[in-house]
Amino acid sequence: MSKPKPEVSQINLGERLLTVAEAAEVLSTSERFPRRLIAERRIRFVRLGEPGRRGHVRIPESALREYIAGGLVEPMTTSDVWKAA
Repeated sequence: MSKPKPEVSQINLGERLLTVAEAAEVLSTSERFPRRLIAERRIRFVRLGEPGRRGHVRIPESALREYIAGGLVEPMTTSDVWKAA
């Protein structure tokens, strides 16, 4: 019996794919941080090269924007402060 193929999400082929170094620069972090996000599957990424081999990894710009937006904390207003008290 053959294994079912994993679901593959589509990316825009015209979208820019960032290297780990470029993603780190956008995030103002070391290269280790985007690598950890990839290892923990906390961000979408593309693996280039032959299936089953390690190959090169690229991060779509949209995935980086989604990751940043997901961590966005809105500021509290004066009415929010009084509600929290």
